[in-house]
Amino acid sequence: MHAPRSNPIIEPELLMLAYRSGIFPMSDARDDPEIFWIEPRLRAILPLDGLRVSSSLARTLKRGRFEVTCNRAFSQVMDECAAPRQARDGDDGDSWISHRIQASYENLHFLGHAHSIEVWREGELVGGLYGVGFDRVFCGESMFSRVSDSSKVALCWLVAALRRGGITLLDCQFMTSHLASLGAVEMPQKTYLALLQAAQSGYCSTAGSSTGSGSAAVGEALGDAVGAGVLSLPEAFEALLGDASSCGLASSPGKLIAQLLTQTS
Repeated sequence: MHAPRSNPIIEPELLMLAYRSGIFPMSDARDDPEIFWIEPRLRAILPLDGLRVSSSLARTLKRGRFEVTCNRAFSQVMDECAAPRQARDGDDGDSWISHRIQASYENLHFLGHAHSIEVWREGELVGGLYGVGFDRVFCGESMFSRVSDSSKVALCWLVAALRRGGITLLDCQFMTSHLASLGAVEMPQKTYLALLQAAQSGYCSTAGSSTGSGSAAVGEALGDAVGAGVLSLPEAFEALLGDASSCGLASSPGKLIAQLLTQTS
C-alpha cells in the first residue's frame, strides 16, 4: 500500500536540497499525511574506515549464508523498514515512514537518487537498508532485519561499496546503541555540516569506471578512488562484484567483503 493520490509526494528537488543542507523529513505515523523537517542538534555518522566487523560477522560474510543485491527490491525494503515495531518505552511502535514519505523516496529511487541493499536467504528478503546518495555522500535512512546478522551484512556491503565508489561521508542521522556498537560516532550538527560541505566540494562523477584485476583488486577495492571520480552506489556495487570475479571469488563475493573490511577494522 502506498501514498494516496490526495497526499502529493515531496518534490524531489526539495528533498535533495534538504539533504544537501543537512535536513531530512519525518512523519509522526504511517498514515500521517503531514511531514516535518529535522535538523538534529547531534548527528551520527559511520566513518567508512571505522566499521567494526566482529569475528562472527566476518565468518558469516565468508560463508556466504546470504545473497546480497543492490536496487533489486527498493519498495519491498521500504515496506519492511516501515512495518510496525514492538512497542517499548512509550514508543507505540508506529513508523515515521509515512505512505507519503515512502512514495516520495520511491520517486527518488526512480530518478536515481535513492538506493537499497537487499539481503536474501533462499529467495526470501530477510534484511536490507535504503538511503539517499549524492556527490560523495550517502545518507542512510533505515534498515531492517528478519534473521540474525542480515542487516549487519547489508551494512558491510554498503560500506564496502561506498568506499569502492569514492564516497567520504556516511550519514546515520541519529545515534543508537546498535550503531555505536558498529563504530558510529556522534558530533554536533555544525561539525556534520562542515563534513557535508567538504563532501560536496570538488566532486566529479565517473560512470563506468573500470575495476581492478587479480591480486591488485584486493588491495585497491576499498581505496579512496583518488583521481578516479565518484561512483553511485549501484555502480560501486557492480564494481565490487567485478573485483570479486577478478580475484576468483565470483561465487562467494562475501569473502572479498570480509577480507577488505577486516583489513581496515
